[in-house]
Amino acid sequence: MSNTVLAILEQRENKLKKVSFEVLSFSKNIASKISAEVIGVVFGSNIDNLNDIHKYGISRVIYYKCEDLANYSPSAYTDLVIEAATETKAEYFIFGDTALGKDLAPRVGARLNAGCIMDCMSVDLTGDSIVFTRPVYAGKALIDIEFKSDQKVVTIRPNIFKANVSEVSQELKVELKEVSNLNLKTRVIEYKKSEGKLDVAEADIIVSGGRGLKAPENFSLVENLADVLGAAVGASRAAVDAGWRPHREQVGQTGKTVSPTLYIACGISGAIQHLAGMSSSKYIVAINKDKDAPIFTVADYGVAGDVFEILPALTEEIKKAKA
Repeated sequence: MSNTVLAILEQRENKLKKVSFEVLSFSKNIASKISAEVIGVVFGSNIDNLNDIHKYGISRVIYYKCEDLANYSPSAYTDLVIEAATETKAEYFIFGDTALGKDLAPRVGARLNAGCIMDCMSVDLTGDSIVFTRPVYAGKALIDIEFKSDQKVVTIRPNIFKANVSEVSQELKVELKEVSNLNLKTRVIEYKKSEGKLDVAEADIIVSGGRGLKAPENFSLVENLADVLGAAVGASRAAVDAGWRPHREQVGQTGKTVSPTLYIACGISGAIQHLAGMSSSKYIVAINKDKDAPIFTVADYGVAGDVFEILPALTEEIKKAKA
């Protein structure tokens, strides 16, 4: 293997996502340990902010350009990452632990017979080895892992590793590869999203509601607080299973894993599968009438009280403070 780290970048609607820049910074840290070059790999048709890559100290990107690559295709993306791996003889492959990364990284790992560490939350670059840390047992414990394989696949949890702009901005060399005859056995046809709503996977502040809200119309209390804070709206599995909220808002082991700066849990008891999806948040505020609810075991600040009284009062106080 050569000393190369491939940073697999993700775009949506022709714009590189925030997690892609986190992947670049993480890749630079790994590369500094093994004296390697970082090469970005991106797929799309006409990416608007491609030149932003150079701000992160990256000088080379392989750009597979084709209209059919604008949306994710598991078969085509896997083939092209393998092509890039063969061309660069890369040792490391870094992905975001997003819906796309969770699907693509294991495919690449299997094709390369490479070790694969998913949902990395920290990395120790001291000493002679590189040690990655990821959660196990639904987030109840952390495990340290070292690779033994020649090639290594890693996904990193979004919002954990800061996207650090490099002090030395490099000129970006884009290797444009226009491709055809793609392996499009499966592909995403289109993405549908609620206009004006933030994605919980990328939001810096999340206000989530659970079964304690008692009815779907009561989520207006959560939405009002989220609007004041400029936050995304999340939901527990119970609320989603009841049909109160769409699955795209579900936080937890069977939903989205989030790591915002602030997570406010409203009427959520704190089942282990929910904690697994949000316990890495920097600050957690829990509001629940049951003072013994498991959510309080991970909360930095807890309010044992009626969510129907506390949320409107909290929203009004924040409005006053902002005014």
